[in-house]
Amino acid sequence: MLIEPGELLAKINSPDDLKKLDQTQLVQLCDELRHFIIDNVSVYGGHFGASLGVVELTVALHYVFNTPKDQLVWDVGHQAYGHKILTGRRDIFHTNRVYKGMSGFPKRKESEYDTFGVGHSSTSISAAVGMAVASKYKGDDEQQHVAIIGDGAMTGGLAFEGMNHAGVSNSNILIILNDNCMSIDPNVGALKDYLTDITTSHTYNKVKDEVWNLLGKISKFGPSARDVVAKVENGIKSALLSQSNLFESLNLRYFGPVDGHDINHLVSVLDDLKDIKGPKILHCVTTKGKGYGPAEKGNKTTWHAPGKFDKVTGEIRKKVHETPQPPKYQDVFGHTLVELAEKNDKITGITPAMPSGSSMNIMMEAMPDRAFDVGIAEQHAVTFSAGQATQGLIPFCNIYSTFMQRAFDQVIHDVCIQDLPVVFCLDRAGFAGADGPTHHGAYDIAYMRCIPNMIVSAPMNEAELRNLMYTAQLPREGKAFTIRYPRGQGVMPEWKTPMEEIEIGTGRKIKDGEDVAILTIGHIGNYAVEACEKLEKEGLNPAHYDMRFVKPLDEKMLHEVFKKYKKVVTVEDGCLMGGFGSAIIEFMAENNYSAQVKRLGIPDAIIEHGEQIELQKECGFDPDGIAEAVISMTEGVLTK
Repeated sequence: MLIEPGELLAKINSPDDLKKLDQTQLVQLCDELRHFIIDNVSVYGGHFGASLGVVELTVALHYVFNTPKDQLVWDVGHQAYGHKILTGRRDIFHTNRVYKGMSGFPKRKESEYDTFGVGHSSTSISAAVGMAVASKYKGDDEQQHVAIIGDGAMTGGLAFEGMNHAGVSNSNILIILNDNCMSIDPNVGALKDYLTDITTSHTYNKVKDEVWNLLGKISKFGPSARDVVAKVENGIKSALLSQSNLFESLNLRYFGPVDGHDINHLVSVLDDLKDIKGPKILHCVTTKGKGYGPAEKGNKTTWHAPGKFDKVTGEIRKKVHETPQPPKYQDVFGHTLVELAEKNDKITGITPAMPSGSSMNIMMEAMPDRAFDVGIAEQHAVTFSAGQATQGLIPFCNIYSTFMQRAFDQVIHDVCIQDLPVVFCLDRAGFAGADGPTHHGAYDIAYMRCIPNMIVSAPMNEAELRNLMYTAQLPREGKAFTIRYPRGQGVMPEWKTPMEEIEIGTGRKIKDGEDVAILTIGHIGNYAVEACEKLEKEGLNPAHYDMRFVKPLDEKMLHEVFKKYKKVVTVEDGCLMGGFGSAIIEFMAENNYSAQVKRLGIPDAIIEHGEQIELQKECGFDPDGIAEAVISMTEGVLTK
């Protein structure tokens, strides 16, 4: 069903329509926009709390600035639902995150108003500085560039690098810090404490408001008065709140904090700030989930992306199953890590701002002194883990596959060159689903297997995940250990199996067969099992091997395969370029075997968003795709 927009929202197809409204109508528009988001997400699902928190800010930005000439960069993209609705995508908003539908994040190909693709965090300031410097180079000093960055994203190192450059760029950039004390999970670290100090300092806020109003009147008397204003303003900040120097020491003029839900005041402030040249930062305090009681008062992590829910009661709709269901891989990881840590006091856990998403929160609750959320800082997470490993600890560093890409340099230099036994548990490997290409874990097999002193593995089921984790914490000569697993459920309702050591570099023969061998890595092997069952009904009998390790490969098993089979299908839920299939072909060439090899996996293309099975089918490695690949190779060889 299509959600009907409110009276004012129905007339807005672009920011030009928004500007036709009288400012007195903006409160009503914000109310309509907020309810439109609530109505749609409750029915269709999606991210929730972040966009509700910036409704007023979104309206004010498009009301004051001349978008798309003036450029907005959202960071992260969870905040951008209101932005999309106001910029011509209201009537397709119901397709948000659906296969072939609208992206859940800003996307340059989707709209001229989406100035920069934002799926990962902490990129907005660097991007906006780049845009602003380019505008200055082209001679356009009037174009405005605004980075809207969440306080969680501000903890990422790239944000600080961007601010450091922004302060000396002398460009027209406005950084808006959306401060709601949340990313997905509650924020951690010194920056959070610093921002809290600012927003809770009654003396600073009271004096700041009075002086701001007074100095605003004085500045109208000319340039010399403005110089006095700047000196007085800076003196007040230094005297009342020395921490404000964090931003101003970077040559960013600091304004705020301001109430992010007072639309009229926001319009007034932004209207003033757009006339102030140079780099500046506006500290905007908001509430995640604002305007929807259960999200505003309840668990903010739950309401980050709750799925479908009853708008009236706030009850989140969950599928009811008659039979026991397999757990999520992330939960098997979380519980198994605690189980191992109870027996091995050297084990620690590290996650960069994803304790609930990775289930590291299980260890954080059970062993708070041994599990660490380091904020949105993947590079730090890896080197922090390396530091622990030098002292004899066994860090399990849990990072989403796509986010590990940001820490590739640290994996090489700080872990593998030093041959440190860090365990990398890569969640969300393969297709991430509705979050789309910024979140797909497509590349980790290829970029991990090329690094010396690295073991690369993937479990086919929950028992294998437990066994690999058990193996990874046993004493060994150096070598980092990567374990990758997908988003979502496994295949074993009774998953809590006894843990056993796996000999590193050994695979398993799942079934013997004739003429064709299917080689798989990881969870996707279960699709091969299903494909083999279908093929047997067609009179075909392929063999199936679960390799378990991409590096080192089970060479004994591969010699067996290539001596017996002249037709081989490899299956992986990762990129084909340099991935598991490539490793098999390299082995074949190096050992002078000759066989017909068909590789199934993620092609050399950007795959958009959709359900995991939809994307796997598109790429040809769903169960039917595997079966079809075998049939195409065996035509004329095997008969039905």
